[in-house]
Amino acid sequence: MKKVISASRRTDLVAFFPEWLSSVFKEERARVYGPSGFTYNVDLSPEAVHTIVLWSKNFSNLLKNQNHLSAALKKYSQLYIHFTITGLGGTFIERGVPVPSEVISQLDPLIKIAGMPERISVRFDPVVYWKEDGEVKTNLFYFEKLAPELNSRGIKDVRLSFTQWYGKSVRRAEKHGFLYIDPSQEEKEDAAHTLARIAKQQGLRLLSCSQDFLTRVPGITPSSCINGSLLQELHPQREPVSTKKDRTQREECRCTESIDIGSYTQFCPHSCVYCYANPKI
Repeated sequence: MKKVISASRRTDLVAFFPEWLSSVFKEERARVYGPSGFTYNVDLSPEAVHTIVLWSKNFSNLLKNQNHLSAALKKYSQLYIHFTITGLGGTFIERGVPVPSEVISQLDPLIKIAGMPERISVRFDPVVYWKEDGEVKTNLFYFEKLAPELNSRGIKDVRLSFTQWYGKSVRRAEKHGFLYIDPSQEEKEDAAHTLARIAKQQGLRLLSCSQDFLTRVPGITPSSCINGSLLQELHPQREPVSTKKDRTQREECRCTESIDIGSYTQFCPHSCVYCYANPKI
């Protein structure tokens, strides 16, 4: 059975490593440094690949065919795209991410590359709260601007999560003087009601990524960000693919099996204050 290739949960390969990404697709193989220090080889021949799943906060390199990236992807049967749009790009919270208007402008050409809007999921992830100049601030209300942009283009799936303040994230925030706020679970559910109301008005599906408590809010369902059943349904030839749970992911993750070709050693310069992956920020 063909495999789903994830590029990548671990770092933004499209935005910062287009040359490497293009080269492994051209060579049809990748040697990957895994999170536990071991390496593994991945067969990237079209005969072995069901779907390439791309994750990024900035797809400009793909759209510009930087390092012949989009050309290298054409031989694969299906692309599925996870596009993270938080509304915080260009601020001190996401210093290396383009401003919202720029990322919104990438949606139409991305739909063309993917072939249909159903192959694009937008990640409103994470929702962040912080204190600035004595006031509580959040990107929560940017969703009211984002939702109609998605609906008008036929993009229906939106993934959601609230910031998870792991130890690395807390240390990074303190280092940068970022006065983060971690609301209670009840407060997060109240905020999720606001998002669910907007999503319903715009005909969007709101899915919770690895935060099952949010599914208590009507209109929010648990997410399988990599969903074998969906990828099979969207595939041009409807080829079968694994629908087994990916055991390498955290417990609440409902993703099905895939092979990630990114590495935490490929440091991401987006410089997101809440990041728990990049040790160099």
